[in-house]
Amino acid sequence: MWIQPEEVLLAGALWVSERANPFFVLQRRRGHGRGGGLSGLLVGTLDVVLDSSARVAPYRILLQTSDSQIYWNVACGSSRKEITEHWDWLETNLLQTVAIFDNDEDVTTFVKGKICGIIAEEKRLKQREEPEEDSGKFREAELKMRQLFGMPEEEKLVNYYSCSFWKGRVPRQGWLYLSINHLCFYSLLLGKEVTLVVPWTEVTQLEKNATLVFPESVRVSTRHTERFFSMFLNINETLALMEQLANIAMRQLLDNEAFAADHSLPKPCKTLKNVSVLKRDLDARAKNERYRTMFRLTQDERLDGHTDCTLWAPFAKTHVIGQLFISNNYICFNSREEEVCQLIIPLREVSVVEKADSSSVLPCPVSISTKNKMNFLFSNLKDRDFLVQRISDFLQRTPDSPLPPTMSSPAGPESVHRGRQYHSGLPTASQSLLQLYHVTTTATTEDLGPRAMKEKMKEEVWNIHFSEFGRGVCMYRTSRTRELVLNGIPESLRGELWLLFSGAQNEMDSHPGYYGDLVERAMGQCSLATEEIERDLHRSMPEHRAFQNETGIAALRRVLTAYAHRNPGIGYCQAMNIVTSVLLLYCPEEHAFWLLVALCERMLPDYYNTRVVGALVDQGVFEDLTRLFLPALHEHMQDLGVISTISLSWFLTLFLSVMPFHSAALLVDCFFYEGIKVIFQVALAVLHDNMDALLSCSDEGEAMTILGRYLDHVVNRHTVSLNIPHLHALLTSGDEPPPEIDILDLIKSSYEKFGSLRSDVIEQMRFKQRLKVIQSLEDTAKRSVVRAMMTESAFSIDELEELYCLFKSKHMTSCYWGSRSSAAERHDPSLPYLEQYRIDPAQFCQLFTALTPWVCGGHTPSLSARLFRLLDQNRDGLVNFKEFITGLSVMYHGDMTEKLKLLYKLHLPPALCAEEAESALEATTFFTEEETQDSSLVSHLDSVRQQEVTGDDGKKEAGEGEKKREVKDYKFYLRMWTKEKETKTETIKDLPRINQEQFIEFCKTLYNLFSEEEAEQQLYHAIATVASLLLRIGEVGKKFNNGTNKPAAAQAPPPVQATPHDFVEGASAESQVFQALADAQLEPTAPPMPDEDVQDDTSASSYSVVSSGSLPCDDIGDDTVLGCSGEQRRGSEQRRGSVLDVDWSITFEQVLASLLTEQPLVHYFERKENIQNKMAACKAQRAVERQISSASDHEVSQHSI
Repeated sequence: MWIQPEEVLLAGALWVSERANPFFVLQRRRGHGRGGGLSGLLVGTLDVVLDSSARVAPYRILLQTSDSQIYWNVACGSSRKEITEHWDWLETNLLQTVAIFDNDEDVTTFVKGKICGIIAEEKRLKQREEPEEDSGKFREAELKMRQLFGMPEEEKLVNYYSCSFWKGRVPRQGWLYLSINHLCFYSLLLGKEVTLVVPWTEVTQLEKNATLVFPESVRVSTRHTERFFSMFLNINETLALMEQLANIAMRQLLDNEAFAADHSLPKPCKTLKNVSVLKRDLDARAKNERYRTMFRLTQDERLDGHTDCTLWAPFAKTHVIGQLFISNNYICFNSREEEVCQLIIPLREVSVVEKADSSSVLPCPVSISTKNKMNFLFSNLKDRDFLVQRISDFLQRTPDSPLPPTMSSPAGPESVHRGRQYHSGLPTASQSLLQLYHVTTTATTEDLGPRAMKEKMKEEVWNIHFSEFGRGVCMYRTSRTRELVLNGIPESLRGELWLLFSGAQNEMDSHPGYYGDLVERAMGQCSLATEEIERDLHRSMPEHRAFQNETGIAALRRVLTAYAHRNPGIGYCQAMNIVTSVLLLYCPEEHAFWLLVALCERMLPDYYNTRVVGALVDQGVFEDLTRLFLPALHEHMQDLGVISTISLSWFLTLFLSVMPFHSAALLVDCFFYEGIKVIFQVALAVLHDNMDALLSCSDEGEAMTILGRYLDHVVNRHTVSLNIPHLHALLTSGDEPPPEIDILDLIKSSYEKFGSLRSDVIEQMRFKQRLKVIQSLEDTAKRSVVRAMMTESAFSIDELEELYCLFKSKHMTSCYWGSRSSAAERHDPSLPYLEQYRIDPAQFCQLFTALTPWVCGGHTPSLSARLFRLLDQNRDGLVNFKEFITGLSVMYHGDMTEKLKLLYKLHLPPALCAEEAESALEATTFFTEEETQDSSLVSHLDSVRQQEVTGDDGKKEAGEGEKKREVKDYKFYLRMWTKEKETKTETIKDLPRINQEQFIEFCKTLYNLFSEEEAEQQLYHAIATVASLLLRIGEVGKKFNNGTNKPAAAQAPPPVQATPHDFVEGASAESQVFQALADAQLEPTAPPMPDEDVQDDTSASSYSVVSSGSLPCDDIGDDTVLGCSGEQRRGSEQRRGSVLDVDWSITFEQVLASLLTEQPLVHYFERKENIQNKMAACKAQRAVERQISSASDHEVSQHSI
């Protein structure tokens, strides 16, 4: 490429001149290409260690003048081809022009100006296509990565670091390249090259490691090996980026969606050196995630910036130091000290933003007023003017607070409600189920006594708190708020505060009327999720009166169905009904829906997907926490296998399924305020309280019984409602129930013993467990697939596992390197594991070419396309693993008949498409006749059924006969349906006949199959003999069929066929077929070669076999001569197309019988192939294609697998 002219003082140092003229010199870097000796090894090592640009561009062109000792570098190239193009351009366009200049300075000025003009034009054109690009140094590193590892342009480099890779006990200094989908390392020291490529999808563990053997290093673990990288300048930054990329890869395994760069990021003021656009994107994503988690904001919220400031806290009469965060919809504040103060101000609530008067006490203050008359004063702002302007810009884009959707009041006319599933007239639209339940109970405040008084006092305490700290989304959240939550939220305020602390209030206010519209769209639709919902509706808290009537059941149905419609990726999970039931007890219906959204999509990520990945991850975190806090108990519980059994139900339902719901409701209070750490703390406290009993257990059942009875008797002594014992407690209490435990005491105990647990530590532990869990799920899926395919293929377990890995790798590669079809189309998690991953024709062709034993040279892609169409039974343009193995198994382990049957089918529709065969008339007729026969059979069966029904009606009375007829119909349809579902074993007699055009294609394929065989000549001779025999059989069969089909032909209208007048006289069908075979051999099977290398002696000898031996020479016309001209060949093709006999056809039985007469063909098709060699070659090919030899001047090809 052309570069800005740079001065070069020593042109000969470390470079070798290859071409020169009076003004330009073309040079090659020492150590690149062949030779170089010791100096070349030293130069190559220096280039790698020092990250020299010469490693990417080992060629350059210098501008020289006779009177100057200074050279100017004007162009560089990564290959000889690229630099030669630049050299030729200079000689053609500039050499003659600069020769007329008298002054050397004029020559230098002219050439530099010309090169700068070319570069400016290239930049201008590139800016139209790519508005933002990386720095020159980073683009150079990305180009180097693609050359070293053979990556396509779709693979984007994120960052690169100098480090050492420990190979054994020896460190190899080199460069670590972190791309979106791969971790790559390259080192070249004194001619010894180390190249390493690890896909992020194969990583099982990432952690910082420090031992005596290895200094502070990063350990990257996969299923089969561990690798250590050390000597980083900033190891924490490198590890954080690795973890982020590994997380993205795990998300790809879960969702099969490629990484999508965020093009809406604000542009930096200047191009950052050695920082890519993707690195900025990932850094912004990490900041956004931390910001959203800290303030419980929606997934689409993006942080615009943050700054240090102080906030005036009126409740404490002091200034609180912290940080102010600005995003597109919110202004947030968080104190430097934990739990001192947190504030969330939605921009939709802001009325005024103004700069207050500065003073020594309040420097640079900004006042923000809200619509509910609250005022917030921020000071010590570094750039107050910019901040106010930024907030004003966001306010202009923020719409006014949306009004709630127009819904008629309960007293309104019913005509407005008619036809709507959800409306304001429903009891659950404005009240919680618990409020409706209290209305219908006879218990009064006096009857409940002290409990009601405590509840009233608790409500009063919260009202005082609201008056001091504010109420609603703009409330100050302090340590006092946390104390009130831990003591339990009053039932009358529980729904409001759950909505506030979870962040669901903001999302609901931003989407008015969304739930009602969603219910209207979702209700009435039938899906797997709705069926599961209907099955579980009456299992949701059946002991509670609210769900013993249609009001509660209908509300639960609407909420679950609406969410399944909103998020079909999750749909419905069994634990969701229990959680939603409790939400409905304390919240109106729409509030419960938005709480469920917050729970499933933000607070418990991936908990309720098809594989409950989030719950499994937290189960692993809980095991690690048990090992950390309760080591003795952990070891014993691991032996019993209890932790993995109990924790899943605890986390999925937030203890709601194992505790009385009034007790678990207090845990939910803490969960919505503190997050998942409360659930971990309480779970640890439960194990700690039962440690002695658990250590004495001898089996899993006994431990489960102890924990179950303990949780059954966790009570809430302060609830105003009547305590409803847990259903499990009624069944397992026994004669001596265990003592009751107050839930408040349990929560307090968990904070005292395990309160040091922090949310950031939990997130780090979640990351480690997520890698293990997802890789474990992938291994489970692989084992399931292998077990299922063991009965359907003859491959061994190891072979099936390796084939599955290759197939999955091809599918995953297409996810991030592009494909004709989207990832969602190629992956359906609802299908069985065998059918989940699918590949398109291009990916199938690459796998087929690498693994097939039927190598056909240039004919292989055509054969692959036919096999793909044959295996694609549902015609969706995709083939799953089961279909892929089915075809491959026949090629490797089928007997001769099965292999020939597959080869035969590849030359019939649908495998043989119209573009490959000019005529498929006989096969089309076969299928048409078959359909006609099928339809006549159905008609006959219908008539028989009608006769049976009529006979039964005559024997019975009118009413009984009608009933009997319906039963008869059902039985008949069931029999027909069962018969249709039965797998029909295909025999060789079921195969249709092939016509002459299909037979020609069949023979072409056979000829191409034998091109690389040792017994090539014998096979060619054998197939020529078989072809001659089959042609004669077809001629005889045509005469026989014409004689027997005359009556049928007289009855049916004549088909549109070629008449005898269209045929050329004197040309037999046999001669035309052999002419086609000769033409088939003329097709090139390799890339074009120089003129002197075009001669192919092997092919010529093959043609001599075709034109001699067993073939009758009289039947081969003059146009079959091998050396015919292009016009003669085109003429022969026209004659061949015109004389194909549409009445000629043969059966598979005839083909099989004819091939059995030739022993070389029998040996070829009965030979057993070993796929291990193909798979080993496939793996070696992938490794080689990711590397580039230091002695090669050629470009590295892209992956083929």
